[in-house]
Amino acid sequence: MAVSELLRTETDGSLSFGNHELNEKAKLEDFKHGGDLMKVKTYKPMTKLEKNGMLVYESVPGTSVYHFSESDAGVTFEVEGSEDAQITVGLEEEVNYEVIVGGVSVGEMKTGMGGKISFNVELGSGPVKVVVDRK
Repeated sequence: MAVSELLRTETDGSLSFGNHELNEKAKLEDFKHGGDLMKVKTYKPMTKLEKNGMLVYESVPGTSVYHFSESDAGVTFEVEGSEDAQITVGLEEEVNYEVIVGGVSVGEMKTGMGGKISFNVELGSGPVKVVVDRK
């Protein structure tokens, strides 16, 4: 169940994006969302979302992401893919976050100067909820 339009705004204001089933790279640029310009690149090997030129989300291999929502507290989303993925999210620099995957805490991580954290998610049997919560 990939996002056929590559990037869309949901009725709750969140974003859904990515298509992990594509064999060829596809991208959508200059998508307006909440006053920002979003860009998505996606296919089987990789999915990447940028906001105003800055990394928001990246997965290797590619994933489909549903109801991605950012706030001062962190990010929440559901992710789906055909195999386990390494996910990187762009957050605030030098802040501790707790990462919860499928309802289980995988630990606390601190962002560095670039404001990014990376973690692995086991995929393959439907969407998995991910919460990255500011501590």
